Amino acid sequence: MGEVPPMIGALTLPTLKDLFGHDKVEEAIERIKMFEPPEGYYLADSGGKDSSVVLALTKMSGVNFDAHYSVTTIDPPELVRFIRKYHPETKFEYPSIPFFKRLVEKGFPMRVHRWCCAEYKETGGTGRRVMTGIRKQESLKRSGRKLVEQCLKDKSKTYVNPIIDWSTSDIWIFIRHSKTPYCPLYDEGFKRLGCVLCPMSSNRRIQAARWPKMTKAWFRAFEKYYEKNKHLPSNQRWKSVNELFNWWLSDERYRINPDQTVMFE
Repeated sequence: MGEVPPMIGALTLPTLKDLFGHDKVEEAIERIKMFEPPEGYYLADSGGKDSSVVLALTKMSGVNFDAHYSVTTIDPPELVRFIRKYHPETKFEYPSIPFFKRLVEKGFPMRVHRWCCAEYKETGGTGRRVMTGIRKQESLKRSGRKLVEQCLKDKSKTYVNPIIDWSTSDIWIFIRHSKTPYCPLYDEGFKRLGCVLCPMSSNRRIQAARWPKMTKAWFRAFEKYYEKNKHLPSNQRWKSVNELFNWWLSDERYRINPDQTVMFE
């Protein structure tokens, strides 16, 4: 388990108050209770700091829920180990086809062609009320998200986002005072946790060095894809799989959208 960042750990706030004096912890718990469905919540657990806080709040509320982690097969090993150890109630949902096999079939994911999120992160919770750790402060796009909202792609699914108005400081203060475990990758400087070498990440070179075995697995999948499809006109620009993979790792042509790097942190 990681340690809370020093600048947050030094604070001594007994409660989380907003500008109107409301206790954010109590408010989040009341929200969770208010929208509890008869069958209980489907809690989307990514293992990130926000999901960890929501899981802790849900337990404090006493409502019924079942937690689920969508396995992509390219998850950081440290994150997987953290969930297994500290979130034992979370069920691992495995995909029917491993990611690297799909890459060979569909091609490498790009920021303008992200087939991976829809297949590996957004399928759970059909017909359920899904609890998430989504927060408005995370990005400009998420600033428009609501406390309760219907899924745009699956109308049978409703999202409940009980910490929608929490700040990042609120998250760390809660973790510090409630002693909520969190993934140690945050102590290495990672701000958000997602798939290793996600095409939406801005630090793929750093990740490639951090997880060399996973990087080799990516390369092998690229190699199989390239050998299968190098005859296509779109792939004529690369003379070898090494050239293709290096281009993919260093591709910075598109602006990064943090909404796509993780699903429910």
